[in-house]
Amino acid sequence: MPKKQDLPPTAWAVLGLLSFPGERTGYELKKWADSSLRFFYWSPAISQIYAELRRLEGLGYAASARSGPEEARAKRRYAITAAGREALAGWAADTADAGPPVLKHGLLLRIWLGHLTEPERLRAAVGEHLERTRGELAAVREAMEHARKVPQWAFPELALRWSERQHLAELELAEALLTDLEELEELEAPDAPASPEAL
Repeated sequence: MPKKQDLPPTAWAVLGLLSFPGERTGYELKKWADSSLRFFYWSPAISQIYAELRRLEGLGYAASARSGPEEARAKRRYAITAAGREALAGWAADTADAGPPVLKHGLLLRIWLGHLTEPERLRAAVGEHLERTRGELAAVREAMEHARKVPQWAFPELALRWSERQHLAELELAEALLTDLEELEELEAPDAPASPEAL
């Protein structure tokens, strides 16, 4: 059996989704990742989830069973095993440095290359980013409200609360970026003709 550090983060994330009460299908795990993990880490593709489920089953960290004839469409549901919970607890309690956060901000890459485009296009891109971030913030708050109703989800709620603050900070940063763009545009604008009073 491989050591815990040999598993990729995706495997631990999928096993983490299984660590909460209940059995879930791969589709249900994907839906939950989309409404929780993606706000502060990332959401694996459905193909990644199924690949990791097969890996976790092979390690004895997860077990699955097909639904019975009572369901019109057969489904395979997954659950964490005692060995999987022990391995996951060991990984979660690991005091090794988790590494720095990884930021890949597509909008900022375009701002960095702003000398190659028109100012109004940059301002429009920031405006779209603001709207998208407001929508994400609403989704985070909806997920927080859902988690608040489930006692076993107290720690996921803490992670979502952090994500709420992060989205609020992103909105503030984007608004400041709009101001910076406007000020830069004023500095780079050609001198305006003097008013008649100045002549």
